[in-house]
Amino acid sequence: MDHNTLFAKTPPGRLFLIAALPGAIGMLASALYQLIDGVLVGQVLGEAAFAAINLAMPFVIINFALADLIGVGSAVPISVRLGQGDEKAANNIFTCACLMIVGTGALIGAVLFLSAPVLFQLLGAEEELTNLAVQYLRVYALFSPVSTIMFAVDNYLRICGKIRMSMWLNILMSILTAVLEFTLLVVLDWGIWAAALASSLGMVACVAIAMFPFALGKFQLRFCKPKFSLSMVKQIVACGSPNFLNNISGRVTSIIMNAVLLRVGGQNAVSIYGILMYVDGLIQPLMYGCCDSLQPAVSYNWGAGNKGRILAIEKYCFSAAAAISLLSAVVLFLFPDMITALFLSGMDEGFLATARMAIRLFAFTYVTRWFSFAAQSVMTALERAGEASLISISTALIFPVLLLAALSPLGLTGIWLNFAGSSLLAGVLAGVLLLRFWKRRWKTATAS
Repeated sequence: MDHNTLFAKTPPGRLFLIAALPGAIGMLASALYQLIDGVLVGQVLGEAAFAAINLAMPFVIINFALADLIGVGSAVPISVRLGQGDEKAANNIFTCACLMIVGTGALIGAVLFLSAPVLFQLLGAEEELTNLAVQYLRVYALFSPVSTIMFAVDNYLRICGKIRMSMWLNILMSILTAVLEFTLLVVLDWGIWAAALASSLGMVACVAIAMFPFALGKFQLRFCKPKFSLSMVKQIVACGSPNFLNNISGRVTSIIMNAVLLRVGGQNAVSIYGILMYVDGLIQPLMYGCCDSLQPAVSYNWGAGNKGRILAIEKYCFSAAAAISLLSAVVLFLFPDMITALFLSGMDEGFLATARMAIRLFAFTYVTRWFSFAAQSVMTALERAGEASLISISTALIFPVLLLAALSPLGLTGIWLNFAGSSLLAGVLAGVLLLRFWKRRWKTATAS
């Protein structure tokens, strides 16, 4: 199905089934490589290695966040240009964006490789924990120029209507990662660095598969002689800023949390926080897949001036995000011990009791998380980068840091309550911004 038929003519319900469900499955499969990484490291290498990858992961995600910024940031104007019938401009944005991803991947990878020891020492990690975390981070940094484009290719495949290919590619990446990591850690008995190597090799293989058809000119988007302009770069950065700020702010918050947890609760507290982040890393991609998969359709209809269709599409986006979020809250509250055992086995009762309380308090996050998540997505698709960025950075950084200080007298309990409180405040903020946009801008706003 060509992009015009898919985005402009397919009934919204069928469009959701065609785009959002495979998108959610694909994003879930993509997220599984991190979950597999955590489970295997925790079960095979032990708690110290598990704590080490949780110290390193925020920096890994920061690296990937730049590719995500460019991928999402370029996908919106590409879809808008296609909606306006300007394929030449769309292809130029696509080509320039790919080059930007490779360049930023090389630069940030080099910075992380060289600064890794200092970063973990500043967090207050002991020598063993620092050495393990450095090994893990440096492997990701070496592969950064190539592997990071995996976090943008989904957007380009969906724009070209290759939604199932995107889904199967993410599934393949998770399978490759699982097989490689099991082989390297369990069969060959290699160290923590091999976990990062398995993930990186899986991503590189899938990048090669994904980019081959683009290189041959077989898809809607084609490589061309790049023509960079300041206005184009600004637009990519503006449109990608909400997701980027969410990723970066979330990782900064994680770094702050890890530093506080090391002082308040030690290595055990960092491990429990890691479990929460792995769980969140499984739930959010499901919501992201539903909302992000529909973004090209929303942006396309925004460019075409079809606002009624946008509203019809977004009803499905908000409903799907709510269903996923609320179901996740129930599962987390009812099965905290099973979730803990998935990552770490043989822990004492004190650890299990703390983990049980943390997971149950964390479950309340998803009672309200869906609303701000879906609101940020629609604002991004409608080129309302300012509003989307405000929701993003407030959710991931401003509210958590404020509540970290406000709830500090409660100790670890205050930290576990932080997530639900931040989510509630983000929902209120998102509601205010959506209402203001509806009253002041919706009837007169047009695509730029």
